[in-house]
Amino acid sequence: MKILMLDPSLFTGRYDDSLCAALADVGMDVTLLARPMRDTDAIAPERYRYDPRFFRWSERAARALGKGLPFRLAKAAEYAAFSAFGSLASLARADIVHVQWLPLAPVDRLWLARLGGRVPLVHTVHNAEAYHDDAGLQGRGYRALLDRFDALIVHGDSTRSTLLAQGVDASRLHIVPPPPMQMASATADDLRAIADPIAPRLLLFGTMRTYKGLDLLIAAALDLWRGGHRFELMLAGKPFMDIDPLIDSVRAAGFGDWLKTEFDFLREQRLDAHIRKADILVFPYRQIDSSGAFLSALHYGKAMVTSDAGTFASMPDGVASRVAAGNVGALGQALLPLIESAAIRQAAGARAMAYGVAQGGWKDTALQTINVYRAVARP
Repeated sequence: MKILMLDPSLFTGRYDDSLCAALADVGMDVTLLARPMRDTDAIAPERYRYDPRFFRWSERAARALGKGLPFRLAKAAEYAAFSAFGSLASLARADIVHVQWLPLAPVDRLWLARLGGRVPLVHTVHNAEAYHDDAGLQGRGYRALLDRFDALIVHGDSTRSTLLAQGVDASRLHIVPPPPMQMASATADDLRAIADPIAPRLLLFGTMRTYKGLDLLIAAALDLWRGGHRFELMLAGKPFMDIDPLIDSVRAAGFGDWLKTEFDFLREQRLDAHIRKADILVFPYRQIDSSGAFLSALHYGKAMVTSDAGTFASMPDGVASRVAAGNVGALGQALLPLIESAAIRQAAGARAMAYGVAQGGWKDTALQTINVYRAVARP
């Protein structure tokens, strides 16, 4: 079976790479269509093909344009040109076109309308509410696009329930839970570049957006610091929100020495180093369907604190310290015993690791995905 996997902006590169390799391992002919890889991308395609089909011109122009508004406008224009006029011949010749992300819904509708009926279409709905509260123009009209697909893959019951409430036909919904993901390992230089903690270190990592609850974590940390508890808070990743007021609030309160930051697009190797140096991983999300950051962190044996949003709510008790989404007081109470006791942290980390092991591997995910393909494939 010839599978074309599409993630034009490579939003979930590690997920794409893991799934494509697993599909190839069980006999599928797989090509991942995305953008040209950047220095911060760590995936190394094996047993499947990688086609940098999208954003070739704008990615080349990024050095001159920077990463601000001119770059984003150039990407949008290039993608609009493809969606309206680009050749879809190779997509039409596939047995299945599997779309991981629709990066610009008002434009995606153009190429989906042109391709509709020529090849079975499958879409993985990573978030039932596209881009959560950061959707803006990107997600406008996303729900209507779901009706163009023959099958929709979701990661859990919470996403399925949301889509059913939005009127999606149950017969098109297929739950395929993602297993833990393995990030690229830190280099010796990465590990040396990150100072060892002098107190228990909390870590929030990955892209930083409003829905991920950074402000909630800052508020909880301030409460704990004011209560005399000593710990470090490390923020590692690229902000897509105004974080200056949050940082200023920590410094104004006199706790700036306990806050550590590395704000940038970070390579997986660098994130791996940050996780290894941390003691507690925090996911205080206001809303989420399935968290790639959480799945990437399960095998480290670190204590975790999460909200009860999305699939976090369906985890067995004990995998993480789980609190009501948006509740700063509860977040602080969950963090406190982990900050104060290395033994409690160690036991919590062991439970998280055991849960990750029990989730199975990518071969299981590939086989379940193939069952979805077969359900919509043409004879």
